[in-house]
Amino acid sequence: MDQYIEFASNHIFLVSAFFIVASLLAWNLINNPGGKFNVGPSDATRLINQEDALILDVRSMAEFKGGHIINAENAPLNSLKNHLKKLEKHKQKTLIAVCQSGSRSASACTTLRKAGFEHVYNLQGGMMAWENANLPVKRGK
Repeated sequence: MDQYIEFASNHIFLVSAFFIVASLLAWNLINNPGGKFNVGPSDATRLINQEDALILDVRSMAEFKGGHIINAENAPLNSLKNHLKKLEKHKQKTLIAVCQSGSRSASACTTLRKAGFEHVYNLQGGMMAWENANLPVKRGK
C-alpha cells in the first residue's frame, strides 16, 4: 500500500489523468448504455437499404468534398442549428449522422434529438470505419 501512495505522490499528473479518463468513460457508459444509438457500417447500410435512411454528414464542406457517403447531405456541425429548418421535412425519417471518427456526429445526434428527431443514429467510427469496411465513397461535390 505504501508503494501505491508513493507512486501517486510522485506521479500526480498521471494519476489525475487516469481518474479523469475513468470518470469520462463511466459517464459515457451511463448516458449511452450499450451504445444503443450507435450503428456500425453494416447496420448503417441496412438502415439505408431497408428504411431509406438519410445520411447527414456533419463534417466541414472541405472534408465532405474530400469523400462522403453516396447521397449524403452536408450540414457542418458548427452550423447544424441553422440547417434544422431545412431538415424538418425528414423528422419522421431515420437519420444517420456521420463525421470523420464518430465524435462530432455523436454531438450532432444529441442536437437532433433535442430538436425532436426521433430516429437518429451515430455512425460509430465515422468515415474511417465506413472506408475501412470498403463501402462506396463519392469524391467531390
